Order: sequence, then C-alpha cells, then structure tokens
Amino acid sequence: MPDPHLPVFRARPALTGGFRLAEGPLWDAPRERLLWVDVEEGRVFEGRMRPDGTRVEVVRGHGFAGTVGAVACADDGRLLVAGRHALTVLTAAGTRLPGPRVLPPGTPGRLNDGGCDPAGRFLAGSTAPDGVEGRDILARIGDDGAVALLDTDLTCSNGPAWSADGRRMYSVDTVPGVVRVRAYDPADGTVGERRDFLRITGGLPDGLCVDEDGNVWVAVWGAGEVRCYSPAAEHLATVRVPAARTSSVAMAGPGLDTMVITAAGPDGGVFTARTGARGVPLAPWNGRGRPRTRTPDATVDP
Repeated sequence: MPDPHLPVFRARPALTGGFRLAEGPLWDAPRERLLWVDVEEGRVFEGRMRPDGTRVEVVRGHGFAGTVGAVACADDGRLLVAGRHALTVLTAAGTRLPGPRVLPPGTPGRLNDGGCDPAGRFLAGSTAPDGVEGRDILARIGDDGAVALLDTDLTCSNGPAWSADGRRMYSVDTVPGVVRVRAYDPADGTVGERRDFLRITGGLPDGLCVDEDGNVWVAVWGAGEVRCYSPAAEHLATVRVPAARTSSVAMAGPGLDTMVITAAGPDGGVFTARTGARGVPLAPWNGRGRPRTRTPDATVDP
C-alpha cells in the first residue's frame, strides 16, 4: 500500500497525441532543446520547452527506417541514435554516419534505452519481443568502437543513470521489476559487483534519472507514476502522471528543475512536473567510437 504521508506531485501534459512510444527524454543544455524518441515510429524529436516548463513544442523530427531506442548528444550538437541493431550519427547538416553494430545481424530484439557515462561513453541495452527471458544485454561502446557487454541476463534493459560523482551506476531489468546498482569508475569504465537496489511492485520499472541529492526517480510502467527513492532505497515521493504507461524521466530546463516524463499509448506523450528536485548536468557523448565513412542510404535501418 502507498504511504499516505509521502509527498505526491502531479504531472501535467506538455505535448500529447501522435506518439506510440515516447521514450528517452534528454536535455541538451548548450542549445536549450529537449530531445526524445518515439521508439516504434522510429523518430527522434527536437523540442523547445517554455521557461515555466508547461509546454513543449516540436521543432524538428528525424525519421529512421527501423525502431529508435535512444538518443544522445555531443557538445557540438551531433546526435547519436540507437537504431534497431546499430548506432548512427546525425550531424547538424543532416548527414548520417554509421556507428558500431551493437546487436548481431538477425537478432530478434532491438536496442532499447541508453545514455552516456560521465566520460561520454554511450551505453545501450536491448529488449526482445519473443518472450524469452534473461537474454537481453547492457553494452558499453568504447572510444575505439568496441562493444563491451556489462550484462547478458536481462529481460528488457532500461536506464542507465549515474550519481552526481559518477561513482554509482543504476540500471533496470524491467520484467523482473528490479533496479540495480554497481560501483563505476568514470575514468576507465570499470564496474563493480552488480546488486539489487530495489524491487518495484504495482507496475514495472522503466527509465530513470538521478537528482543532485543522489535520489533516484523511476518511471513505473503500468502505474502512471514516477517514484523517488533515496540512495538507501527509501521511497520518498511519487509523481502521478495522467498516462498509465510512463516510460522514462529526466530533469530539464536551464535550472534542471523541470521534470520531463514520457509515456506511451493513446494517452501518452510528454508531461512535466515541478517537485523541488534539481538534476545534475549530464555528460555529452564524447564523439568517439564510430567509423567516419558516410552512410550511402540515409534511410537504411541501422
């Protein structure tokens, strides 16, 4: 049962309609733009948010032939896009450059949620539609383009996110309902032993973010909620969202004090809330780990 004494905040619609599976919100501070994806439509969106955080306007969209699991941004504005099986770099001029293949050809699943570690290395997970449990992965792409597997036993990988000092990495194993944590060395990406941080009930954990106080905000798919947990896994607060399939959460705006929440389905889209929490600046993609030849066909499924 929810604790009736915990603070409850309410998110409001900022942009709804026309999204099958809105996911992966990301604040690009240098350009003051909000980025997110529609996984099933294979689209990456650039948006502008009002100063008070109440509305989001689509400025530009980028279509891909397959699914799009996540997007990251470099200092110079280039976008790193996780396609179905591989990564693609999208320049400001619209040129598309092929990145490393993360999943082998013929893999039934696809790339899912992802993000950059404190050194700007990109990590992405996978999810499979075949119902087979324990075969999804969480991978890190090195500066040389090599793919290192951190986990190979997941069932719908989501996250990851890091504490403000970069020393704790959180990741999500969605179907078992587990948020996990491990030590992380920002210098070389060395990880410590993985352990369970908390188990979610009354829904499934999806995307997450960490605020400046080290609290973890988890989007709970099926519950229409984002829940806040302390570094000791104590439930501190809940944000109610008027969409059941909440998919991810990020802190955005010039002050990183507007919570942006994505959700899927006919009532989904982009929602915002003010909770008093403030985010931490996210490391941009470092721009490495990719070949430099141009993609012959910009519409090819990556």
